[in-house]
Amino acid sequence: MLGSGGVSDGYEVGSKRQRMMESNPYFAVSSGMSSYQPYSYGGGFQPPPFPLVRLRGLPFNCTDIDIFKFFAGLDIVDVLLVNKNGRFSGEAFVLFAGSVQVEFALQRDRQNMGRRYVEVFRCKRQDYYHAVAAEVNYEGIYDNDFHGSPPPSRAKRYNDKDQMEYTEILKMRGLPFSVKKPEIVEFFGDFKIVEDRIHIACRPDGKATGEAYVEFTSVEEAKRAMCKDKMTIGSRYVELFPSTPDEARRAESRSRQ
Repeated sequence: MLGSGGVSDGYEVGSKRQRMMESNPYFAVSSGMSSYQPYSYGGGFQPPPFPLVRLRGLPFNCTDIDIFKFFAGLDIVDVLLVNKNGRFSGEAFVLFAGSVQVEFALQRDRQNMGRRYVEVFRCKRQDYYHAVAAEVNYEGIYDNDFHGSPPPSRAKRYNDKDQMEYTEILKMRGLPFSVKKPEIVEFFGDFKIVEDRIHIACRPDGKATGEAYVEFTSVEEAKRAMCKDKMTIGSRYVELFPSTPDEARRAESRSRQ
């Protein structure tokens, strides 16, 4: 555990996760290590808020140590880098020693790690449990003691976005705050978009959220454009998601640009 704000290059967070689960009162660990349940308090005692944050927009080469440095001075219990379909998603969970640490961590929202700004926000403990269980299950099923079929290739693994229902609209997330419509048009240069139906989302105070909605000429064209998912505009990789006209209209009504 990091208690003094220092960073040890030899500190291996993931290898300590099992001991953390066994010793931390937020957890009760099943013997199979395949799922984690919140600690059961008796006598009506209410546990303190779960000291957890989620990070989004991390560089693809981010490591545990980079996150320790990002939160230098705070007491971190665990860092979990989230992988999807066999590659780093740019997201992570960070578990702190207490709720006061979380308040300090939230003050680092939108600060930079390298050239990328990082979003820091609260999240549900169940999301963390599920991510830990998924990591343990994935690594456990395909360890050296497993004598069944080998792990599926990346191409054959389940892709959530492929299974979603598409319309003519895609949502972009992780855009530079300074992005303009011509940059989005250039990003989708090989695809047919409706240029006057690009909306860059803003907060009520006028600041960009890093999201945008883009309408294509057809559902098929929107599907084809998904090949640009995780490609970059400037120094930031951009995530793409299927969206709907209703979602785009709601975003536009909140912030007209």
